[in-house]
Amino acid sequence: MATNTTQVQQNLPLELDSFVGRARDLDAILRLLGVHRVVTLCGMGGIGKTRLALRAAAQAVDRFSDGVWLCEMSETTTREAVAARIACVLGVRSDHECAPDQVLVDLLRSRRLLLVLDNCEHAVQHVASVIEQLLPRCPNVSFLVTSREPLHIEGEALWRVPPLTVPDPGHGDPLEAESVQLFVDRARAHAHDFTVTPERLEAIATICRRLDGIPLGIELAAARVRLLSVAQIAERLRDRFTMLTYGDRNAPVRQRTLRAVLDWSYDMLDEPERRLLRRLSVFSDWDLDLAERVCADESLPAHCLLDLMVSLVDRSLVTVVGEVQGRMRYRMLDTIRQYALARLAESGEETRLRLRHREQVLALAEELAHYAVAGYGVSWEQRFSAFQRVCAERDNVRTALTWSAERGDVVEGLRLCVALRPYWMVNGLLAEGAYWTDRFLAMDCADETLRGQAMVRRAELAWDRADPSHAVTIGEEGLRLCQQAGDHGSVALGLNILAMSDIRAGRFDRAEQRLAESVTLTRATDDPWNEGIARSTQGALAARQGRWEEARDRYEEALTLLRTIDHWWGVGITLIGRGRVAEASGDLRGAERCFREALDIQRMIGGPPELARCLAGVGRVLASQGKVAEAYRCLQESLTLCHNTGQRLGTARGLLAIAKVALAEGRADEATRLAGAADALRERSGHPAPRKKWPLQGGTFTLRWEEGRRMDSDEAVCAAVQVAEAGAASDAAPLLDANEAVLTPREREVAELIGQGMSNRSIAERLFISPATVARHVANINTKLGFNSRNQIAAWINR
Repeated sequence: MATNTTQVQQNLPLELDSFVGRARDLDAILRLLGVHRVVTLCGMGGIGKTRLALRAAAQAVDRFSDGVWLCEMSETTTREAVAARIACVLGVRSDHECAPDQVLVDLLRSRRLLLVLDNCEHAVQHVASVIEQLLPRCPNVSFLVTSREPLHIEGEALWRVPPLTVPDPGHGDPLEAESVQLFVDRARAHAHDFTVTPERLEAIATICRRLDGIPLGIELAAARVRLLSVAQIAERLRDRFTMLTYGDRNAPVRQRTLRAVLDWSYDMLDEPERRLLRRLSVFSDWDLDLAERVCADESLPAHCLLDLMVSLVDRSLVTVVGEVQGRMRYRMLDTIRQYALARLAESGEETRLRLRHREQVLALAEELAHYAVAGYGVSWEQRFSAFQRVCAERDNVRTALTWSAERGDVVEGLRLCVALRPYWMVNGLLAEGAYWTDRFLAMDCADETLRGQAMVRRAELAWDRADPSHAVTIGEEGLRLCQQAGDHGSVALGLNILAMSDIRAGRFDRAEQRLAESVTLTRATDDPWNEGIARSTQGALAARQGRWEEARDRYEEALTLLRTIDHWWGVGITLIGRGRVAEASGDLRGAERCFREALDIQRMIGGPPELARCLAGVGRVLASQGKVAEAYRCLQESLTLCHNTGQRLGTARGLLAIAKVALAEGRADEATRLAGAADALRERSGHPAPRKKWPLQGGTFTLRWEEGRRMDSDEAVCAAVQVAEAGAASDAAPLLDANEAVLTPREREVAELIGQGMSNRSIAERLFISPATVARHVANINTKLGFNSRNQIAAWINR
């Protein structure tokens, strides 16, 4: 039975053009990766470090059972940002108050994977510090680093990336030189009828020698073949270098050469193209709509930007990334971006453009914040579209936060933090949200209302990260400030969060008072979103006290409100609580219905924490109904998702859930080990297990319990997966003939991508359809094949 999780085993980008040469470098780097755990590719900008690292990483995927992961470091400026960026790429969702690097240690302690840390020269000391902490604690993690300078840490293997080979004048065939091969390949990409004649070959060889085999320079020169002959390109390069010899004689020759190529490419642009190139450098990546909002003005009308962008793409100064959520996205190579940023600073426009960039990022974030809590008249499509847009702009969001923090723009920084709360919460980026909010709250801010809003939302992050004392402390102060300001929405949010903290701490009377106050306020101010959350929390309070009928009624009231305002994320969260009440009161069919509907919603949204909770709920209910194989599959996927995203409490609960199913099957020894491991993991994460004894005590069971407690989380999860796979295999899905299955071509495509371990969101991006459409296809596939889970689809496809 194939194991299916929502995690894929690498995130390397697709190669959009051919890879030329570098066979010797690739062989050497792969050999170094086989011997050393830290390999750094060093060289000047434009020498091809990133492309070489990506190709080497792609060829090394099979060596690393837990995958190969690319982490872009060009925007990081602190040690915490380096660790947070790695954690984000790995999908880590920390449910406890730990520093990002400690979260990484916990996650990677026994993983076998390769981290590709790209463009590290901006934060080389911080990258080195994080790697030095991870190396001794995570013995199976390796690092492939690209930087203009070494890390200078113990055990680092350094590979100085050389230029491409250039033809020797008067000797041999120029086409054997890597630089000439690259020029010809890229020239044909820009002019499909480009042919190599003896005369052209001589000029190409001259160009490659003058560019010292630097890939970026060669690509920029080749982009000119539609406008100039190769002889003209060679002549202009000679003129440029003649001028340059009177420049900075202390700079290395190759750096002067690269600067010359960039200068030459820049000078070949007309003034509107130069202006746009400079202005685009404020983005990490972008789409046309965002570029028009930030870069356009009287001197550069918005209607001209598309044609200018096409021109910059044709000249290899801008790269097409591909379509993301229905919009084509673009970026610059880091070297070109740094050059363009310097030109932007020279133009005197940098501050104005960065302000406009932040203004647009803030507008997107505040649109999301509005739609996330808006009541009637806002469709789910609008809410979800705003969420997806912010997800697509995540790197620009971080750029805006970083620039605001560096300038001390506390008001704008806090506005961003307040607005980004839904993005951080749904994606499980709690540590990132806490880091930025704390950073801006530490600055002086005269706007007490804004501080109160930020504090209330910081309390929500603290509650979800299981830091109750901080949630109460900062939440109470934030609530006071928001009450003084008359911000009813934030007051309702604060009351709801503090009530949740009270419930967790057993202060039921206080929670009941806060929730009653919240309901009164939200009904008076016509705030159905916060009223729905308050009603749902009242359901949780009643459930904690065993008042099942009242809990059911409160959850149903919440669902009615949230369905009325078409808020499917809220519906999905509330259905989980409603399902637990049904499960606890013995209504297994009702519980399964709730959990499955919530699961469909979370598949669409893609939030790891809630997705894992839904899977666990379905698994528990199936086990209670005697559907053991299906239960194991759901519980295994939930456990793997929790473990892979750093949810320690969720991992402990997943271990215990599988243990209970195994115990019911009579597999007492294995079950007791897993239960012991779950108990120890809860203790280590600050969530001691409830005082309820494991049903088996004494004798060998005590030994097995202690064996489990000595396991680390990776060992325990591995053991649980083996137990679940064995249990699921005993009742495997029927082996249907794939060629005879009645699936539409699109359903077949979706099934195959599920077999590759892709989530609904990833499938939607690959096929250019919405996650909701993917969810419908998955439901149809299950119906047609008689399946009940994605695991069964994956197993069938892979067989």
